[in-house]
Amino acid sequence: MPALDNPKEYQQIFHWAETQKDGSVPSFRTRKNDPYQYQQGFNNIFESEAVPDIGVQAQSLKARTAHATSEAPEQKGLTDLPDNKDTESCFLPLNPRVHVSPTQLAWLPFDIPSDGHVDFVSGLKTIAGSGDPTLREGLAVHSFLCNKSMEKRATVNSDGDYLIVAQEGSLDIQTEFGMLYVQPGEICVIQRGQRFKVNVEGPTRGYILEIWGSNFQLPELGPLGANGLANARDFLHPVAKYEIEKEPWEIIYKLGGKFFKSKQNHSPFDVVAWHGNYVPYKYDLTKFVNVGSISVDHIDPSIFCVLTAPSRDPSAPLADFLIFSPRWDVASHTYRPPYYHRNAASELMGLIYGEYAGRSDEFQPGGVSFECGFVPHGVAYEEFKAASAQPPPEMQISKGAVAFMMESSRPFTITDWAWTSDKKHEHEPKMWDDLVDNFSNHKDEVDKILSEGVKKLGLQSGN
Repeated sequence: MPALDNPKEYQQIFHWAETQKDGSVPSFRTRKNDPYQYQQGFNNIFESEAVPDIGVQAQSLKARTAHATSEAPEQKGLTDLPDNKDTESCFLPLNPRVHVSPTQLAWLPFDIPSDGHVDFVSGLKTIAGSGDPTLREGLAVHSFLCNKSMEKRATVNSDGDYLIVAQEGSLDIQTEFGMLYVQPGEICVIQRGQRFKVNVEGPTRGYILEIWGSNFQLPELGPLGANGLANARDFLHPVAKYEIEKEPWEIIYKLGGKFFKSKQNHSPFDVVAWHGNYVPYKYDLTKFVNVGSISVDHIDPSIFCVLTAPSRDPSAPLADFLIFSPRWDVASHTYRPPYYHRNAASELMGLIYGEYAGRSDEFQPGGVSFECGFVPHGVAYEEFKAASAQPPPEMQISKGAVAFMMESSRPFTITDWAWTSDKKHEHEPKMWDDLVDNFSNHKDEVDKILSEGVKKLGLQSGN
């Protein structure tokens, strides 16, 4: 793949608009080192032909074409693979391999294997989740830790959709629909039932949000109107690309959280043309259009939502994928850091690159932070005190950083793999010991105000 002169070039921009040099160069859709072409849009009806005029425009099934083509279904049966105890799919508390925790937890970056050859499928590790794929509603959060490309090997998730977050190292993903090149600062979605393989260029790490019984969609913009947040035009879909290889291939299937394999004597990526709207896609997070208050007070973090997946409850999504990226903060008479709060959602955060000051404990790229629903959390006292003593800022925040949150209305349980990891540590509760109860210091003043109000009403205490 073409290399960047500065590997962190796109990590240092405030927004994708900077790449256009104030109009002095033409606008372009992809990063300079992205080798592929794409179709743009979200939930469009797409069509693509690797061979011109192969015939998808008129109909899906033809008796005869100039270049006869059909998907080859040949396979030699499915066999069970050994149970992978580092992955999990049943997050019901009756499963002894998962744990419930009301305590805030965090993990330092998980180590990428340096010994042996570990590809994307072999390097899957489950962190937390809710529900079960056989119930057709739920979600799981995984990490992938790999150092090797998938060779003559593809995979397909029969349980649900994968939202893949590249954190360290780029992913060169081959799908049945074509190619996706996903770099740190980009995400991609590969839907249920689609075959793909992942090539890597060295030590590689990232995150996966897997959802069952739902699909990702753009959040409703409501009062924002037509533009803002993640714009539909910035989502990129592959163009058809096929290969004819008469060699042994292995296909890894995931079903009900279990893994199976089959063998076939040809490449699974032999689709010459396709059309429809059930197509994998990618998105560059530097294109996200942040919105917010420019008067007073912070708006709910839903303004940072890139994609959402609905649940059966119309008022509570199954999953939201949010990002916290470079933006201006200019609200007046407002405490700038995230305020102390409790909320119903379960929050699992990760950091792609840079430094993020919104966590209440140590937070590093490649790490994870978890808050259970209704557990109070916020910044450490030192940051609270410094922010409270300063006049309202007009500043850029999260510059050079992108953090994300995988949020759900459902409670998470934690897997054995994450629970017993030497990377796990609890948030230090003493970080809030110095918080001051300022209201109680004014008890006499408050009592006087209340008594004066009672007198004005012509009432006496106790009446």
